[in-house]
Amino acid sequence: MTQVDFPLNTPPDKNQAPTLLITQPLPPKWKWYHYFTFNTDHKVIGIQYLVTAFVFYLIGGLMAIAIRAELATPDADILDPNLYNAFMTNHGTIMIFLWIVPSAIGGFGNYLVPLMMGARDMAFPKLNAIAFWLNPPAGLLLLGSFFFGGSQSGWTAYPPLSLITAPIAQSMWILAIVLVGTSSILGSVNFVITILMMKVPSMKWDQVPLFCWAILATSILALLSTPVLAAGLVLLLFDINFGTSFFKPDAGGNVIIYQHLFWFYSHPAVYLMILPIFGIMSEVIPVHARKPIFGYKAIAYSSVAICVVGLFVWVHHMFTSGTPGWMRMFFTISTLIVAVPTGVKIFGWVATLWGGKIRFTSAMLFAIGLLAMFVMGGLSGVTMGTAPFDVHVHDTYYVVAHFHYVLFGGSVFGIYAGIYHWFPKITGKMINESWGRIHFVLTFIGTNLTFLPMHELGLQGMPRRVAMYDPQFTGLNQICTIGAFLLGISVIPFAINIIHSWMHGENAGDNPWQGLTLEWTTTSPPLIENWEVLPVVTHGPYDYGRNHHSETVSSS
Repeated sequence: MTQVDFPLNTPPDKNQAPTLLITQPLPPKWKWYHYFTFNTDHKVIGIQYLVTAFVFYLIGGLMAIAIRAELATPDADILDPNLYNAFMTNHGTIMIFLWIVPSAIGGFGNYLVPLMMGARDMAFPKLNAIAFWLNPPAGLLLLGSFFFGGSQSGWTAYPPLSLITAPIAQSMWILAIVLVGTSSILGSVNFVITILMMKVPSMKWDQVPLFCWAILATSILALLSTPVLAAGLVLLLFDINFGTSFFKPDAGGNVIIYQHLFWFYSHPAVYLMILPIFGIMSEVIPVHARKPIFGYKAIAYSSVAICVVGLFVWVHHMFTSGTPGWMRMFFTISTLIVAVPTGVKIFGWVATLWGGKIRFTSAMLFAIGLLAMFVMGGLSGVTMGTAPFDVHVHDTYYVVAHFHYVLFGGSVFGIYAGIYHWFPKITGKMINESWGRIHFVLTFIGTNLTFLPMHELGLQGMPRRVAMYDPQFTGLNQICTIGAFLLGISVIPFAINIIHSWMHGENAGDNPWQGLTLEWTTTSPPLIENWEVLPVVTHGPYDYGRNHHSETVSSS
């Protein structure tokens, strides 16, 4: 490849011949071993995120199955209570920080944002690679902590419990989360600059795909909230190892301050996990319903609204922490308000489905399943956002049910929808739809069987995060355990389908879904530099059912 080079920050001199730098030509396509190297191609990094996150999903899922096996009976007959606590802590940590966030933002975001914006790569490719390579060490720290007893304080790491149980393991847990948070900050800077500065010149802002709007809002939210969590965890690390007393109540520390620092990030973290999924939904539904998205601007701006309002709801996690009445009232109102932009998206998707020529592909089935699951989780979230109700169900299985309907029925269903939708683009192969439908049915039934009874368990007063419970809760817990095993089984047809289709699937062509966003204008899989010549946008990204034609011409 020949590159024309001029000195940085100086305009080229017309009378001076440019310096020609002869660089090593890029290979026609990446080999399998390139995916295990420090590669700066955004598509390689996206696949690295997705595959690594899925490995941790399997690890976290095995922990979940062990937890549910233990809870099939009231007594601690499978896991030692300390090991149960370590499994419970690291299951939640892995699923949030090493599965949903890296796959939704790092995986889909890295792979798709430059393609959707008409760019050849992310703004800072090396920074992008560094952001990914912070994740594997973080995962190894979490798993290595089991050699020192495992962190046992829950994924919230509340002091004083986190100060007195397994200090080495807890320190390793903190370092792992700081690494993941640093990765999130680096990636977010990259996404913001790429989206704001690198879209193809012919693309207007009202032609930017909704997935990119969602990633932009997510990245801004991460930049505002993640440093606060990092600060709280560093202070906690000092308390554990260096004799400070920021959060030690017996030495004048304040445990409530830690809760504020933790939840200022960790409630927005829910939106870090779900906003990219909302973006995926806004791409999948119009394509497979063959209809323009209903309320494009409303859906785009609602992502920004969630980003803003989401920073002012964290105290609803602390209604039982001695929160004064005025604060309960304020955060009850703000929590109910944040449901409004979310509802805008839900109604926009339903209106898009209404009257559409729906193709019930695996991607569409998971998108429709997400609608059902997320509405269920959203309604229970509204109930817990009101202080009078929350004080009764706080720290019960009602919270577990709500959380998993939002994040498993929401985020995980959305990740599956995205994988089925973009699998032909990533691999150049069509996925087997029959196996995809089997995967959906098992996942849908397993999700409801696992988490729906937990609402009743919570209303009856069963506390969460305990290995032993009153025998009156045995029946419902056994139903939940059967559902969890069914969810574990559901991964098998998915894994078989992915591997077999990647190796032996039917060739997909460049645009098997007849999509209109820019990633479908290049080859499948895309060229290393995405296009031979940059595309020119000639129509909206969701103009289905309207006369249009795609153009890919020189942007010069």
